[in-house]
Amino acid sequence: MVAKRKRGRPKKVQTDPVNSPSHYKDGDIECIDAMVAAFGIEAVKSYAKLNAFKYLWRAGKKDGVQATDLLKSAWYSKFASGDDPRKN
Repeated sequence: MVAKRKRGRPKKVQTDPVNSPSHYKDGDIECIDAMVAAFGIEAVKSYAKLNAFKYLWRAGKKDGVQATDLLKSAWYSKFASGDDPRKN
């Protein structure tokens, strides 16, 4: 993501592709929080458990993303167990 500085030069904005991907936000609301509001925490924990499995399954099958997939799997496993990794 690129933001403009006061003098018009682009400035790189740091993003965290595992804990808080910028493409999962709409304003200040993260998708997973909207999911909890819409479907309830237990449904989202089930979704997280399935997503953890998906990331383990695909780890190492895409060039250069095995470590990221493993980190995402761990993130979703934590969320599924009731520990929101964004609060650590």
